[in-house]
Amino acid sequence: MDMQGVTALPDYTYVDSEKVNYERGRRLTTEDANAIIRGSVESGDDECLVNDSHSKINNLIAEELHERAELITGGVKAYSMVESLDSSFIGAFFAGYHARAGQKGVTAHSMIFAVRTMWINRVEIGEIGFNAYVAGYYGVPVLLMAGNDCACREAEALIPNITTAAVKKSLSRSAVRTMHPEKAQRYLHEQIMQAIENKGNVKPLRPSEKPLLKIEFTHYRQAELAAMLPGCELEEGTTIVHFQAKDIL
Repeated sequence: MDMQGVTALPDYTYVDSEKVNYERGRRLTTEDANAIIRGSVESGDDECLVNDSHSKINNLIAEELHERAELITGGVKAYSMVESLDSSFIGAFFAGYHARAGQKGVTAHSMIFAVRTMWINRVEIGEIGFNAYVAGYYGVPVLLMAGNDCACREAEALIPNITTAAVKKSLSRSAVRTMHPEKAQRYLHEQIMQAIENKGNVKPLRPSEKPLLKIEFTHYRQAELAAMLPGCELEEGTTIVHFQAKDIL
């Protein structure tokens, strides 16, 4: 559960813990999560694990979360937004998501603002793609993408037959046309049930055995520092750093 793609959240005042609208953002995030959990439970799932995946990783309000779900909260986590995902899961739902860096969409970015672009091999990715590849490593398909319209289109381009739920339309980087939260929650509930019913038509996004990660940084100093990490190499004349991995993890 990310936060920028949650219903009715237009800008960073709702997702930054130091800003005035953050507590409202937490409630809206928890309500979106509950709509998805209810749909999952009503579809017959007996276990639902929710991974808080935004900023300091303590955004969801535990006492207001549906009691059938377990919650991963707090950082730092080795696998970040896909912590504890493994081959025992039937599917993954990505909710509250945004588009990748450099793309149209409210609050679009990839992990941190130092990143301009990322690739796995030749596929341009953001958080959606990176997390979907990790799920695919375990043979787990991403069944639902919920967030703004741009995030949903990005997911559809990567994952054929994925079910999407666009709860708001991006008008600019900090303005949206949004559903009413109660209507959006009904919509999320419906779409999650459809996603589970459609799970047989969605294949995991499997990464190559030895993927090449490339990150283009915004400034040279960022790239220079990243290239100091073991196994990393700076592409001459650019701010692009390569890392040849043994696997997607």
